[in-house]
Amino acid sequence: MTDETFDPARHRLAETRWFEDFRVDEQFVLPSRTVTDAHFMAFQALSGDNHPIHYDVEFCRAHGHRGLLAHGLQVMCFTAAGAGQFPHQVEESLLGFIEQSSKFRRPVYSGDTLYPLLAITELVPQRTTGILVMRATLHNQARQLVLEGEHKYLLRKRSPAESGSP
Repeated sequence: MTDETFDPARHRLAETRWFEDFRVDEQFVLPSRTVTDAHFMAFQALSGDNHPIHYDVEFCRAHGHRGLLAHGLQVMCFTAAGAGQFPHQVEESLLGFIEQSSKFRRPVYSGDTLYPLLAITELVPQRTTGILVMRATLHNQARQLVLEGEHKYLLRKRSPAESGSP
């Protein structure tokens, strides 16, 4: 038996937002995560990077680190917007994740807990689209900034059909 009142297209976690629906200073908190040895192993398998600074505790200690040092690209992954509400809000308007940059401010070790935050810093309108610029930050459990960077997303503007205009 089917339920004609159910519409799969309306089964969403968030209402669709278009470029012009966003505001500078709007924030998207991502879940905190504790970095584990499993993250190191998964990243090594994915990247093929096997430098001992990331996978040999004794090598790390001999070079002044308290434990395994996370790879910068591994740390950057913790800023993925997909971990939060943003991608659910742009399901219909997102054209692409077009640029990313990162500055690694402090080391990240296995056992550190990271707190990611994305904040809109700029909205660059174009004719039918716009570029949404976010500052990405990661702080550790000691409240130290370990990463800062930028994400850029290309979003559609609301079309007359989406705005209800003729």
